[in-house]
Amino acid sequence: MSIRPTRRTILIATGGAGAAALVAGCGDSGGNGDTSDSTPTSPSTGSPGRDGQEGQELTTTDKVPVGGGTILKDQQVVVTQPQQGEFKAFSAICTHQRCTVGSVSDGTINCPCHGSKFSITDGSVANPPATQPLPEKQITVDGNSIRLV
Repeated sequence: MSIRPTRRTILIATGGAGAAALVAGCGDSGGNGDTSDSTPTSPSTGSPGRDGQEGQELTTTDKVPVGGGTILKDQQVVVTQPQQGEFKAFSAICTHQRCTVGSVSDGTINCPCHGSKFSITDGSVANPPATQPLPEKQITVDGNSIRLV
């Protein structure tokens, strides 16, 4: 005579496996909430072609206000102009919990999820909870065109 599992036993066993998978998928990279080292949107500095966007026009210089910036959600890039004629680009993915930044104002790139703010000049953290800067993207300005390198 063989012992067959009850419906309850099967549901408990499969529910436990599903819960374990869910918990494993919600982990972070090191316990501090920052995921900048493991994101697929890490900067392409030093490795042209790494993200498949090299040479792509991001925007034009007239669309990036002096002292502000423009968020390009589809490309996951934010382009800033800290001073007249000086353009910078950073990942638009917050290093705290991977939200897309939502605005650029008062000299900072702002994440709407938890209030992190980053400098438009160098991407450094201006207001936590993020602890890592936004990764810089390499760009070139050719006439009015701003392109990824």
